[in-house]
Amino acid sequence: MLIDGLQYANWSEKVFRQLREGGVDAIHVTISYHENFRETVLNFEKWNRWFEQFPDLIVKGQWASDIDKAKETDRTAVFFGFQNPAPIEDDIGLVEIVHTLGARFMQLTYNNQSLLATGCYEAEDTGITRMGRQVIKEMNRVGLVIDMSHSADRSTIEAAELSERPIAITHANPHDWSPALRNKRDAVIRAVTENGGMFGFSIYPHHLKDKSDCTLQSFCEMIARTADRYGVQNLGIGSDLCQDQPDSVVEWMRVGRWTKGIDYGEGSASNPGFPLMPDWFRDNRDFGNIETGLRAVGMNEEEVAGIMGGNWYRFFADNFGPMAI
Repeated sequence: MLIDGLQYANWSEKVFRQLREGGVDAIHVTISYHENFRETVLNFEKWNRWFEQFPDLIVKGQWASDIDKAKETDRTAVFFGFQNPAPIEDDIGLVEIVHTLGARFMQLTYNNQSLLATGCYEAEDTGITRMGRQVIKEMNRVGLVIDMSHSADRSTIEAAELSERPIAITHANPHDWSPALRNKRDAVIRAVTENGGMFGFSIYPHHLKDKSDCTLQSFCEMIARTADRYGVQNLGIGSDLCQDQPDSVVEWMRVGRWTKGIDYGEGSASNPGFPLMPDWFRDNRDFGNIETGLRAVGMNEEEVAGIMGGNWYRFFADNFGPMAI
């Protein structure tokens, strides 16, 4: 089973066909960065049209069982998530509404301070806010997974401790392997995984050691070391693939509406757009390279199967439905 914990491609028939060529059974796709509730509903509508246009390639995913159905019919199950709590605006009642519409992940922050928590680019991390504590309870209740991929350290550790259900960092890497601001320190990864949460490894070059020149061996050796440290059962892939996106999308991701200026984020003023992907992972047809690379660094078949999708499948099965009373 092959599951990718995060993508934000420029979706098209070409990409959908590449998903099938690569044997990808399920993906978590970003459906909102800074969109408000109404704008996010329009993005759900856009995906409904794609499901109607390409029923032989993709199917809407809501539960882990949808992955089984997709696999049986040679399709890819698409699960939705938000990289910012903007779609719930300042209304806790919208948490249940967006889950009903099909959202299954929501980041509490995207780099900046939000109403819920602190983002990783802020100078001061004040942790989970008063509203954040209430939203975590509501997300737990309905089955909307807490994602802390772009959150600061204290906020992430507090979220893992406050949440009654496991949380996720869907797309990042260990900070001690590549000290990008968005990558996660030991205490953060430990807090998430020790509470049963998932950590998805990112292939976005700004998160990689040696950036676009990162080798497959380096990436897979990092995964093997992380498995030794935190347990292989809590790890998966969250590629953060942004295939075919124009640079205007990078600006929307980093800036939204919060500034009149340009925030270069993890890019640079001289090259603010998307970096080149490493040559061993250009698109969804290249997941087999990672599988081969994991075997080459000594991981056994069960471990490889878990990282490539089995661990995400179990996490989806346990966390997308209402909390048991």
